[in-house]
Amino acid sequence: MLERIIDTSAIRSLLSARTLASAIALCAALTPSLSVQQELPLDYRLNEHVVQIPAGPGHMSMLETTVFKPNGPGPFPLLIINHGKDLGRPSDQPRDRFIHMATAFVKRGYAVIVPMREGFAASTGRYRDHGCDMTNNGYAQAENIRDAVHYARAQPWVDEDRIIIAGQSYGGLATIALGTHALPGVRGLINFAGGLADTDKRCDWRSSLVEAFGNYGRKNILPTLWMYGVNDSLFDPELVGRMHNAFVGAGGRARLVQYGAFKRDAHGMVSSRDGEKVWLPETERFLKQIGMPTEEVYAVTPRPALPATNYASVDDVTAVPYLSRQGRVAYENYLSKQQPRAFAISPTGAWSWAEEGEDPETRALATCRQSSNAPCRLYSVDNAVVWQDDAANAGATAATGSSGADTVSSL
Repeated sequence: MLERIIDTSAIRSLLSARTLASAIALCAALTPSLSVQQELPLDYRLNEHVVQIPAGPGHMSMLETTVFKPNGPGPFPLLIINHGKDLGRPSDQPRDRFIHMATAFVKRGYAVIVPMREGFAASTGRYRDHGCDMTNNGYAQAENIRDAVHYARAQPWVDEDRIIIAGQSYGGLATIALGTHALPGVRGLINFAGGLADTDKRCDWRSSLVEAFGNYGRKNILPTLWMYGVNDSLFDPELVGRMHNAFVGAGGRARLVQYGAFKRDAHGMVSSRDGEKVWLPETERFLKQIGMPTEEVYAVTPRPALPATNYASVDDVTAVPYLSRQGRVAYENYLSKQQPRAFAISPTGAWSWAEEGEDPETRALATCRQSSNAPCRLYSVDNAVVWQDDAANAGATAATGSSGADTVSSL
């Protein structure tokens, strides 16, 4: 049974999107979807690790939280990123990482934490749903963000006086709700496509959202930046204008940036590899206004890419080995997908593709392996064929998805 109240990230799979697009196609119908937190390796270039943060009433719950940070003891300024909500049970939702944004901030000397709120992913506790009461939905989720702030300020590697908080979709709504509280050390809030929607249309959720932002505006304490694209799948420009007007009309401090169309759905812009071109300039401007650093001070070693081969042209559907007629139709469909993208194949005829989001190469391989008893290998990445003959291919496949250790360095 689907959750009645969802945010736009909840329909990511319907839009070929897990944070804009995690569309993973399988040759076998109804194959279980890839569990991202099980398949994607920790990124040691960013010192990525997972911790548990005490939260909820009596701090009896634990939030599964991803941490990224530069080398060294710190203290580092801190970014907290808050996630949205997928379809279905919150406990089935994979651990969010926001790897592209995390990388950009680590380069600028920040530590980054991404807490999964109560009931989400491997976090314990109960997910709280207030139906169409958007005001209290935001407040309920903001409580866990406040728990994360208190935890972070007690860590020796965090600069307790230089904290910025951002949120995407449901996380954006919760982030703005958090701005009604005085939080020591927090200098500003960023709302990326914030909101929550009732896709069953059992209530006037749009008006409820407008009312919620008006309520938050009356109690707003911190400066905020809002970013929405004109082709956001749920929050169209007219609704965004109403929400922003309600917020600032009630006394809230917010600068709204409504940018143009971003790929198929601007809602997932912040999680896309190409989204940095949109969000970074406006974010840097905001950070400077609130006295937060913006200059790159660390280098993050690029992950090694598989080299293109001369096996075939990427659009030569007949050249792809092992595929059945159905598989060749799927590959032809894959050629229309967004980048980054990857297509994996197996000698058994199994195939899988992944587009957008985090590490499509690893995701495509992992999903292909779910329906094949033989090894899967990458055939194409972006616009290049990377397929090699058997002897060289085994080594190339083993290297795919690996990440070097301790490769964050000072500039």
